[in-house]
Amino acid sequence: MSAPDATAEAGLVSVQIGGQTFGVPVLEVQDVIAQTAISRIPLAPPEIAGSLNLRGRIVTAVDMRRRLGLPPPAALQEDGGVSVIVEQASGELYALMVDDVGDVLWLPPSAHEPTPSTLSPAWRRLCDGLYRLEDRLMLVLRTQAVLALDDPPPGDGPAA
Repeated sequence: MSAPDATAEAGLVSVQIGGQTFGVPVLEVQDVIAQTAISRIPLAPPEIAGSLNLRGRIVTAVDMRRRLGLPPPAALQEDGGVSVIVEQASGELYALMVDDVGDVLWLPPSAHEPTPSTLSPAWRRLCDGLYRLEDRLMLVLRTQAVLALDDPPPGDGPAA
């Protein structure tokens, strides 16, 4: 097994959640789907919206606004949002329910910055640094940490 190429660009799927831009590593994204029917799961943690059927597989739907401690949308979204499908190390699929999905961005390692110390400890656990884009900052989500649902939501939004 060879070491990762330090000059390789990072591929990130940009997503919008509560007005903030996040990046999900492209190699962890299995699919992007329009919002679909979700079955509620009794007694599930609040950030679990329920489960959905994706081509015969049961997928756990995670409400990313709740998971990140962000407020619900002010108005019902007309298009219902989008889900980014990711796979946990155990092979279980999760649908990360986000407001919108943007482009896949290929960014050089030199543009990556560490997670700001101004973020709360809970937010720092969920983020793996940031990139400065032309008009905004993009926090990189640490997908496996986001899916560790035993950690409480960060509370208030990012301070960065």
